[in-house]
Amino acid sequence: MPLVVVAVLAWLISGYRVLVPNPPANPDNICDVFEEYPEWYDYAAESRDRWGTPIPTQIAFVRQESAFQSYIRPERTRLFGIIPWTRPSTAFGYAQALDPAWSEYMADAGSVFAERSQMKHALDFIGWYNHRTHKQLELPLDNTRDLYLAYHEGPTGFRRQTYKQRPWVQRVANRVTSHALTYTAQLEQCEAELRCRHFYQFWPFCE
Repeated sequence: MPLVVVAVLAWLISGYRVLVPNPPANPDNICDVFEEYPEWYDYAAESRDRWGTPIPTQIAFVRQESAFQSYIRPERTRLFGIIPWTRPSTAFGYAQALDPAWSEYMADAGSVFAERSQMKHALDFIGWYNHRTHKQLELPLDNTRDLYLAYHEGPTGFRRQTYKQRPWVQRVANRVTSHALTYTAQLEQCEAELRCRHFYQFWPFCE
């Protein structure tokens, strides 16, 4: 392969890696998260306005599902304990959306350019999924714990209460709820600034 082609490929790959955002430096504080990635606030606000899931709940879901890693997948299993084999699920991206659920989202509401590795689309997916859960199971959109249990177990699993036989899933749901509550209190301290940071945003649209 000519050296120039190798050089171009290396440049493209390195540039691509630069474009992949790192996880926030301080995931414990939603204001710090949005200070580092202010566009994430805009995406979460758009999803909230479209589907109804509160911003802190959306970010708590992403924190739990992917730890804010855009291209993460479940680790491969090992054949004979050595050979990399299949992955345990098709979960991918910020929201760890499974292939079937993502396909449903794309058919129902997703943009033709939507990608699970993009925060904008991952948050919209979470909002869409919770909205669907709200309609199917009549769960309030401010009930973070049950929304997460339904997100993890699926609507059918939630109806069957499969999580009751899986204590670790309940612990995770409690953790997500705790993060959402903390994020809610924190967001009250910084949302006004986040909401009004663009030059075209002015009173009364930023109250």
